[in-house]
Amino acid sequence: MHKAAKDRMCAASRFSPFARQLDSMHIVTTHRNTDFDALASMIAATLIYPGAVAVCPKNVNPNVHRFLSLHKTSFDIILAGEVDPDAVTRLIVTDTNQWRRLDRVDHLKDRDDVEVLLWDHHLGIGDINPQWQCVERIGATITLLVREIQQRNLSLTPLQATLFLLGLYEDTGQLTFSSTTPEDARAAAFLLEQGADLNIAVDFLNMAYGEVQKKVLFRLMRDAEQHEIKGKQVGIGVVHINKHVELAMVVQLYSKIVNADAVFVVFVNESGGYFVIGRSSTPEINVNTILQRFGGGGHPGAGSAMVNDPRMAAGEIRQKIIAALHEVQRGGALVADMMSFPVTTVAPETPMHAIRQIMEEEKIRGVLVEENDCLQGIVVLWDMKKLRLEKQWNSPVKAFMNRKVTTISPEALASEAADLMVRKNIGHLPVVQGEKVIGIVTRTDIINYLYGMLPA
Repeated sequence: MHKAAKDRMCAASRFSPFARQLDSMHIVTTHRNTDFDALASMIAATLIYPGAVAVCPKNVNPNVHRFLSLHKTSFDIILAGEVDPDAVTRLIVTDTNQWRRLDRVDHLKDRDDVEVLLWDHHLGIGDINPQWQCVERIGATITLLVREIQQRNLSLTPLQATLFLLGLYEDTGQLTFSSTTPEDARAAAFLLEQGADLNIAVDFLNMAYGEVQKKVLFRLMRDAEQHEIKGKQVGIGVVHINKHVELAMVVQLYSKIVNADAVFVVFVNESGGYFVIGRSSTPEINVNTILQRFGGGGHPGAGSAMVNDPRMAAGEIRQKIIAALHEVQRGGALVADMMSFPVTTVAPETPMHAIRQIMEEEKIRGVLVEENDCLQGIVVLWDMKKLRLEKQWNSPVKAFMNRKVTTISPEALASEAADLMVRKNIGHLPVVQGEKVIGIVTRTDIINYLYGMLPA
């Protein structure tokens, strides 16, 4: 199967998914704890499927609740309790592929006479088996529906465009998450052209912090643990709460303050249940993969999970997250995939003028010094500036080499090598297996890795 076919699964069936049927009830719904992408996708679907009714879950995120409180008369939305299940003949699901995440529509699950359509950007395994679906690897579900809106030349009001931009920005971290695609950016541009208001978007995405949120952030800063896992900095915390407040924004701010590659916070409520929120700014830590183990999910950069197992303690959840982080690894490039070889080496007694000649002839900026196949040191182009007298060029390289050489294993992730070179401010990283040097990583190798130019 071609990669495009794997990443894009918009499968048409014998019927047209956009046909209008007036003699039956068509509903659009989304997952509980509704975020802006879910709400935006649901409203967008009512434009694509004329006559379909948006059925909003009872539990929505606090910022979404605030938005709906202000705009509740602007959208035709009902709750699940207002739906006559016997009248439903078409169910359109957005932003989730799991029945258990939907609100009070499970009675439709086994109905053969109900057409199920799915719009989603989560590629994980789900139990919703639709007759038609559009599921793609993309930053936000709303992007998929915006594409359809553009293809059908549907007009948007500034309010609709603003809501859709809210969904797109929230799920892509304002186009900064690693899951963001060029199409997400083009969709954002289209929505701005349609009159989306950035001031309103910023207002709802960056809600003011209340006293409870400030206390939660303080507890995280005071009590959360910092772990280095596979070269990445991960913050993991447990916080007890007794009020329902917007927590995702607190976790996001905590991640920025501690400059972590990823953070996972276990929130313990009064009833004994647990709510886990994860955020990641690096592709090597996939939040969705980690939280699927707890029955949750989301995206590579953001996700959540509800844990209601009374037998499990908060500390156990934390340890399971740590274990999963050690175990789970994206199929990213390894140091062995990016290193340069063979490596130019010299003996400790080699004169510096010979080192200069080697660098000029081979067009390299560093030479390793070995004796009996053991790494002794490294000399780089910068070291040449130490030689101020002509006679020093006859001195052995061991007199000028750096003996404290940072090395890395070939099995380490390429991203670990990049982080190590940045932290140590070094341009050459020897790759050592056992005590033998088998390769070297240079700044050129790092640039090739960062910009996707590694050979296939």
